[in-house]
Amino acid sequence: MPKPPALADLFPEAAAIPPDYAATLPCDSKKFLIGGELRTWDGPMQEVHSPIMVRHGVRHGAELKPLRIGSCPVLDGDTGMAALDAACKAFDNGRGVWPTMSVAGRIKAVEDFALRMAARRELVVRLMSWEICKSLADCGKEFDRTVDYIRDTVAALKELDRASSGFVMEQDILGQVRRSPLGVVLCMGPFNYPLNETFATLIPALIMGNTVVMKTPKLGRLLIFPLLDCFCEAFPPGVVNVISGGRAMLTSIMASGRVNVLAFIGTSQAADAMRALHPKPHRLRCVLGLEAKNAAIILADADMNQAVAECLRGSLAFNGQRCTAIKMIHVAQERADEFLERFCAGVARLKVGMPWEPGVDITPLPEPGKTAYLRELVDDALALGARLANPGGGEARETLFAPAVLYGVDERMRLHHEEQFGPVVPVAAFTKIQEPLRYVSESSYGQQVSLFGSDPDRMAALIDPLVNQVSRVNLNSQCQRGPDSFPFTGRKDSAEGTLSVHDALRAFSIRSLVAARNVDANKAMLTAILNGRKSAFLSTDYIF
Repeated sequence: MPKPPALADLFPEAAAIPPDYAATLPCDSKKFLIGGELRTWDGPMQEVHSPIMVRHGVRHGAELKPLRIGSCPVLDGDTGMAALDAACKAFDNGRGVWPTMSVAGRIKAVEDFALRMAARRELVVRLMSWEICKSLADCGKEFDRTVDYIRDTVAALKELDRASSGFVMEQDILGQVRRSPLGVVLCMGPFNYPLNETFATLIPALIMGNTVVMKTPKLGRLLIFPLLDCFCEAFPPGVVNVISGGRAMLTSIMASGRVNVLAFIGTSQAADAMRALHPKPHRLRCVLGLEAKNAAIILADADMNQAVAECLRGSLAFNGQRCTAIKMIHVAQERADEFLERFCAGVARLKVGMPWEPGVDITPLPEPGKTAYLRELVDDALALGARLANPGGGEARETLFAPAVLYGVDERMRLHHEEQFGPVVPVAAFTKIQEPLRYVSESSYGQQVSLFGSDPDRMAALIDPLVNQVSRVNLNSQCQRGPDSFPFTGRKDSAEGTLSVHDALRAFSIRSLVAARNVDANKAMLTAILNGRKSAFLSTDYIF
């Protein structure tokens, strides 16, 4: 077998970057959106560099330099407060144009935005790939999935509205129960799915009548700028406000007490810090997607071909940079050697390279200092007795990190409990099923688990305790979010609130009702309101 190229040699020379891939650069935008107006920032700018390093000089031993791909505004606290003011004005204590608009009207605006967004696909996809180094193919899938999510959300709201279009009568009281918005939402998504995960909170928040201040992700910022005019043209002024900046800006916004919902996907430490700033915590609703340390449990009777294939994708898709990634593998002792041999062979077949290359699996890591952190985890595990199961695993150069499979990981090691969020795969063998079950139950996180086996009785006996520890048990398959119609949440420190096409509509709204005694005068008044379509809330219209 030929020796694989050195990691440094996988970085391209500038001339080798495909012209169509590079055509979007540089993306320098001073624009931000507040109050329905695209404003220009004249203050400090944040330089944005790609994790893709560019080689200069001879091939071996070449100098590697970061590639500048654009810049974006570093807005200050006053500008952040201006965005909040605009959102509060647009909501106007529930009296604004958007929160009092009919469901059909809000649906029309969201559909208009989706059409405008779809026209920007190629630009958004390439900017996403440049900045976070997700493969170009997977960036395209993320964009398409996001557009589908918007359409599915519209369909779900129509279904919800139809179910609420009638009146009920209880104890001689007439009532109509519908869902109404919560107020102003601060929306922040993660770098690993900067479009899909951000829009998974943004779109349901908007379509339910809330107004939004959206802060761009810390990585994956540039892709939002081509969509600013789409927001501006599709929604009334102040309904969507898009800003970029640092912690000081967020501190002012949260400390104002005027945010009604914090929609955040990231770390629990950041979420806790923002929540603590709010002076009226009981008025703040949180929808949070946080850390996870999802485990795979491979029983002795598992189909090993299937277990290896699912764990390979589950642990290393997009370099393992997914909250739903499998981040700890427990395998029955009698099958451990077999699993390791097959799994490491699969890792060796993974293609390491640049995101535009067809079939690429492992790409540069976008987080600053990430390769050094992963190396610390590997060294700590090795020092405490784990062994590196795959040759060359853990080698690093700049932003590239070769996947490392570590066997014999136990509770003494950082890798046993820290969420690595990268291409390091810890494996432990067990002789008693209580060992992986204890790992799941004692973990600070409770998002998902993957369970591999074939005996119905044994699988059933494990399903029942596991569903009380995690929010999703995957049978003979990797951990994952989709389909988007399934609830997505977690127990313990992994999440707060539930996201799915249906659940998100409820997460960003509250049940409200109008009630009246069943007397002739009230019935005549209600009939006049309904027949004259005088109220957007009180309505028996059927949305097709």
